Amino acid sequence: MTLTLKKAVASDGAELAWTEEGQGEPLLLVAGQATGISGWDPVVPGLAPSFRVIRFDHRGIGASTEGRPENYTTRAFAADAVAVLDAAGVAKAHIYGHSMGGRVAQRMAVDFPVRVASLVLAATSAGEAGGVGRDPSATAALISTDPARMAPLFFSPAWARENPAAVAAFFRVQASATVKSRHFRASRLHDAWDVLPSIQAPALIIHGNEDALSPVANAVMMAERIPDSRLIQVDGGRHGLHLDDARVQTWIEDFLALAVPAGAAH
Repeated sequence: MTLTLKKAVASDGAELAWTEEGQGEPLLLVAGQATGISGWDPVVPGLAPSFRVIRFDHRGIGASTEGRPENYTTRAFAADAVAVLDAAGVAKAHIYGHSMGGRVAQRMAVDFPVRVASLVLAATSAGEAGGVGRDPSATAALISTDPARMAPLFFSPAWARENPAAVAAFFRVQASATVKSRHFRASRLHDAWDVLPSIQAPALIIHGNEDALSPVANAVMMAERIPDSRLIQVDGGRHGLHLDDARVQTWIEDFLALAVPAGAAH
């Protein structure tokens, strides 16, 4: 897939590469830790017929520049995402975040509520402090950056065998070791548990009950704290369930179709 990349400028001058496909209600996709634009390739074709799908590379990833070291936090990443919306001329959008992208989406909903029409939080949590931590072996596989070790944590073996190009694209990250470390730290230090009750946007929380990277108990806790939220627990779902389970795509599309229009008052 050949994408035309545009640039947004963050508050510290970092250039954020973004692209868009489709027409309709604006939908911003926020990727996980050290994951690039191409990681969303399997889901965009299903969303673009109904939505103006906007996606971007986090700072330091892919075609985006690094910016200042202190701006590697989920709160700063949320401001980056708003800069992308500004560059796209979008006042308010539906926000779909996966993993660390879901943590960034939470911060967007708290810090920039007027910019958020609805939230989709996939395979994420509100932070390790106060949440349920993962097994150390899963962390070791994640920080190894070895696709062979990471893939079983994200995808079912059958889907991975049938979609090698999508798996390769998901794990293909253009970033320095320093940037990857900063992303890992930003995700690890995220803590939004106390502010979740202030989220005003309707939220769909989707989580696999076999997610070794973010135990499903975190999703249950988030659903209890976000006022207007719905939780779907997916039997057998792993950390990449938004890509390898077609039902997840359908549930998300149905939720977004019924959500408050981005152009409406909320």
